[in-house]
Amino acid sequence: MDVALLYPEIYEMARFGPARKEFPPLGILNLAAAIEEAGHGVRVLPVSPGREALDLRDHQVVGFSLSSSATVTTMATARTSCLIDPEALVVIGGLHTTLYPEQTLQDLHADVACLGQSEDTIAAVLDASATRDFTGIPGVVWQDRGGVLRRQAPARLPRSLDGVPLPARHLLPAQELVVAGRLAGTDLSMTHVAFSRGCAFDCAFCSAGRTPVRYRSGADARRELESLVDAYKIDGFAVVEDNFTVSRRNVLDIAEAIEDLRLAWSAPSRVDTVDPQVLGALARSGCIELKFGMESGSARMLAAMGKRTDPEQVRRAVAWTADAGIGAKVFIVHGFPGEDAESTRETMDMLASLGSAISRVSLFRFVPLPGSPVYEHAERYGVHGTHHQAGWDGDWSKFHIHHNACHWWGDQAQWRQVQDSFSRLKDFVEDHWNAQE
Repeated sequence: MDVALLYPEIYEMARFGPARKEFPPLGILNLAAAIEEAGHGVRVLPVSPGREALDLRDHQVVGFSLSSSATVTTMATARTSCLIDPEALVVIGGLHTTLYPEQTLQDLHADVACLGQSEDTIAAVLDASATRDFTGIPGVVWQDRGGVLRRQAPARLPRSLDGVPLPARHLLPAQELVVAGRLAGTDLSMTHVAFSRGCAFDCAFCSAGRTPVRYRSGADARRELESLVDAYKIDGFAVVEDNFTVSRRNVLDIAEAIEDLRLAWSAPSRVDTVDPQVLGALARSGCIELKFGMESGSARMLAAMGKRTDPEQVRRAVAWTADAGIGAKVFIVHGFPGEDAESTRETMDMLASLGSAISRVSLFRFVPLPGSPVYEHAERYGVHGTHHQAGWDGDWSKFHIHHNACHWWGDQAQWRQVQDSFSRLKDFVEDHWNAQE
């Protein structure tokens, strides 16, 4: 059976626009590996505005990945523009599909929706392509031949990710996977990896939280890195997941396992999941930058966001990281409901107090991401413009985190204050650290 997997490659939704691509579609490549392991042929194909019409008539299965709600319009256009055999099985997946499967089935005229992580179930879905009866397959939604929507509960996933097939990177050109200038401001040849999945936290602005956390061991992480060194001669890597440092034991296991590979690397972290011992182990294993979700320097805003951290924890984590010889990059989310001139000043004061202990800063405007608490409970936060509310305009593309200046909450006076405050914060960051795209 020949399978085509389509994923969104949308430059204008990326931080640097057309200047560079975001990281490779690791989720799709993991799924492709599972499909190959089941004995099927598979192609991985990018879709972007103006490049949605593909001839896929020689494939028996076509899959569409809706990796975020912002990609719905482009992927729906691809669904109607691609040439697909009428007998082909049309499968959808990705975060947006998992959040709103029944609606997405209709929007993309699909046969079946796969929810969550589907490497363990995709082979069974493909086996059922002839009958279109997916009964008994965990984590799928479909419309049966009588027009009734059916849903199978997801399976309980094992805590360990060891043994999951490595991403099928060979299905993409090397230049799509290995780049320079993307690792903590260096020009090292690097790629992207993920050593865990899920996030147990519940930050109000995030759509990735409240999901089971699954880990890879140090030995399994090393297995992938060795394969990348052999295949692509990489000098470093960036970990792309929700929070690399959430499990102290797992982090120390990975750090010890990869230390002698002598690779430079970076990873995301919370400020409350590091300590000097962990940071020392990370430094010895080659870590050159940790990316902290600081979000704000205001205790009031951190509480409103549900971060469960405080300004003192931010100060301590950044100082410890700098002392360990690791760069401390911080992410800031500005404009969450309740943001004002005072909270913005507190963030600027926090940044100023940390000074050179911070290596880089990434500044984001608040966006109510579909699936996040602030989106799903919009009235509680005073947010408007969601698809659950009256007056929905049908535009999913506005829910992306880069170059976004939509008015999401508050009256005009509050919005002007947020806009003015953001401009001051952006100027401050650019004067002291790095440009913000």
